[in-house]
Amino acid sequence: QVQLVESGGGLVQPGGSLRLSCAASGSIRSIDAMGWYLQAPGKERELVAGITSGGLLNYANAAKGRFTISRDNAKNTVYLQMNNLKPEDTAVYYCNVKAATLQSGRYALSYWGQGTQVTVSS
Repeated sequence: QVQLVESGGGLVQPGGSLRLSCAASGSIRSIDAMGWYLQAPGKERELVAGITSGGLLNYANAAKGRFTISRDNAKNTVYLQMNNLKPEDTAVYYCNVKAATLQSGRYALSYWGQGTQVTVSS
């Protein structure tokens, strides 16, 4: 199967920056889409940004112009550079990967990281 290890969350002041990383490992045959989601207390999980294997990007409106998603296919890693952070960005951020494995064959399944807390506060 696939294991996802996230890092890079923490406490930052408004206007500051953070870079999240998510490394995938396991019996991976190929990785299709990779993305980041956030979940604020009492709210549903929602997409922040996504990137396909071909490099197509998708951002939530709140992330456009401030966040940048990228991936390193050689390392099976996806990044989220977050600039000009605002208090409303405070949430748990989850990595999501759609990957085909030795067990699933050509079918890509969805995998989630454990989540990393991002807190924006002065």
